[in-house]
Amino acid sequence: MTAAHVLAAPLRAALDAPPGVWAAPDWPSAGVVADWLGAGCLVAGGLLSLAAGIGVLRFPDVLDRMHAATKPQVLGVLLLLAGVALRLRTPDDIGMIVLVAVFQLATAPVAAQMVGRAAYRSGRVDRSLLDTDELADEG
Repeated sequence: MTAAHVLAAPLRAALDAPPGVWAAPDWPSAGVVADWLGAGCLVAGGLLSLAAGIGVLRFPDVLDRMHAATKPQVLGVLLLLAGVALRLRTPDDIGMIVLVAVFQLATAPVAAQMVGRAAYRSGRVDRSLLDTDELADEG
């Protein structure tokens, strides 16, 4: 049996139905699709947050740890929030989730900047690993 025969079988069944009877395909409802997408976002967000935690524990340098703590962790939290929003689907819950996402996006880069600057000024950064040193004292 070819792919064309497999794809044409539902259409043939609908056309062969008696007049006035429509054999509609069994499509999942929008709620079921949203639940599955939400579950996928929750799993992906959890895995990214786990990878961020492992990176913080395993990376040797402050700047590497800072990168692991911000980049995948923020995306992981946003995926978790998207998954929760897809599962809950009420306006009050979605409004609160949007606020949490905005605060996460606003605070994580600032915190990473401050951690990086404090590590640099306290001498915990190996300056030989830097491509450009924009904070070096000139003069």
